[in-house]
Amino acid sequence: MAEITKLRNLTSAGLMDCKKALAETDGDIEAAVEILRKKGQAVAAKREDRQASEGCVVSRNDGNFAAILALNCETDFVAKNAGFVALTNKLMDLAMANRVKTADELKALVVDGQTVADLITEESGKTGEKTEIGAYEVVEAPTTAAYNHFNNKLAAIVGFNLENVDAQIGREICMQIASMNPVAVSREDVPQATIDAEISVAVEKTKQELVKKAVDAALNKAGLNPNHFDSEDHIESNMSKGWITAEEAEKGRAIIKEAAAAKAANLPEQMIQNIAQGRLNKFFKESCLMEQEYVQDGKITVGQFLDQTQKGLVAVAFKRVNLNQD
Repeated sequence: MAEITKLRNLTSAGLMDCKKALAETDGDIEAAVEILRKKGQAVAAKREDRQASEGCVVSRNDGNFAAILALNCETDFVAKNAGFVALTNKLMDLAMANRVKTADELKALVVDGQTVADLITEESGKTGEKTEIGAYEVVEAPTTAAYNHFNNKLAAIVGFNLENVDAQIGREICMQIASMNPVAVSREDVPQATIDAEISVAVEKTKQELVKKAVDAALNKAGLNPNHFDSEDHIESNMSKGWITAEEAEKGRAIIKEAAAAKAANLPEQMIQNIAQGRLNKFFKESCLMEQEYVQDGKITVGQFLDQTQKGLVAVAFKRVNLNQD
């Protein structure tokens, strides 16, 4: 029993697993540890095709360096386990102490004679679930800040261009990032592919709205309620309810087809581009951190708040990890 307890303390494996491993090795502790490690690797390999969408997210900052780590597993039950949370924090401590910049660097670190990759494999053996580093993000800047949401599913880090930024200010901006999920610090940082996609959506939406407006005007002119003709399903439904006759339905369909075709062939291109640009600007204001409405005030932007706090202060980078659906 003393040997079983010792092996369990070394590996955190279950009592029966420790007993079986010691029996297989005739009481050789080191060999038993290796067997249990191999068991963990076998479990990890077996679970490779499983989805590890739960887990624990933690963030830390120290001066000019901040990081977020997500250790993923399969179920929330395991994610909330004290041992799993402790392992996540242990890995984050290692990451911060060594200022590692990538997940691969973190997995290669050695602690207590084992690599972090091996520790993660062993955890998979203990829990029976696929376990992996789901995310590892870093920000380096003159001042950094970090925020961990209470449920260990969401965290954010941010970097500022100036030194000695008040910690509370940093925390508040991290909370802004966590809650408002910006896509970039400023509009200049938004990827061109994202801008092109937003413009494309805005143009198409504007065209549809102009066509619909023309169709509604034509229906109204014919004495028909546009709300009764907003889709083919509604036309059929409204006929069955007696709100429109079969003749009115056919008349409405013909008007819709004719008015839509006429308007689509004569759309004002410059107007469409102007409206689309306005929608793109709205996207920037909603999605770029420095242009977002500051949630703690509501009357100023994040950029204005930072400048009022410390002249010239701006956010230069941020990262956000959320295991829940945004």
